[in-house]
Amino acid sequence: MADKKLSYKGIWETLSKVDVSDHTEKKMDLTYLSWAWAWGVLMEHYPEAVYSFYEDDNHVPLVIMPDGTCEVRCKVSIGELEREMWLPVMNHSNKPVINPNSFQVNTSKMRCLTKCLGMWGLGHYIYSGEDVPQGTEAKEEEAVGKKAEPVKKAEPVKEEAPVEKEQEKNSDWSEVFVEGFVGIMKALETEEEVKKFYLQEDNKKQIAVLKDKFPEQKLILDNLLKERLAQLREGTNTSKEV
Repeated sequence: MADKKLSYKGIWETLSKVDVSDHTEKKMDLTYLSWAWAWGVLMEHYPEAVYSFYEDDNHVPLVIMPDGTCEVRCKVSIGELEREMWLPVMNHSNKPVINPNSFQVNTSKMRCLTKCLGMWGLGHYIYSGEDVPQGTEAKEEEAVGKKAEPVKKAEPVKEEAPVEKEQEKNSDWSEVFVEGFVGIMKALETEEEVKKFYLQEDNKKQIAVLKDKFPEQKLILDNLLKERLAQLREGTNTSKEV
């Protein structure tokens, strides 16, 4: 791939032909594509690709809207070519939320990454309601002299994977939650803000799960919380290091 000059057209033609149907699942009448599998496919074709997320000066990865809701923004670069995408931070009902918790933010970031890959062609046909990539089954039927049947229509997805799949409480979830929680906590600048964030209803529920099922991660979170509160009391702000 390194010997061939990259172009938007060439990348689209390559990725848009990938059949992702075996890697989608339905949950509550929604269809979603695994971000891990999608990124793996991109690496097979374009190992030089990288992604990044928008962050403000305090390393908070959110763009706040006038109504208090927020969105995440993702950029995927392949060589010198770039595409960007955005996605509102939503709850399990796919409704935008105000003051999202760390798990909702991290979930939306990975959903946004998958959506951005669709802008390069990978799985884009799912969003248009088709269950196979254009130019695959139709060409096969034409090759054997058969009349191509209309492409079947699948139910369109709503943005990306439903949160329910990613909310399975396993060890990966616990690590992602703690990492995201600490990242946001370190960006807060007062003890009051940190305590208020910790006591958000959604965060309290997630922390209760940590305490019950993942005590080691709960201990890590508690220690980092104490460390952050001590820093704020001493007037030492290390948010720039996050």
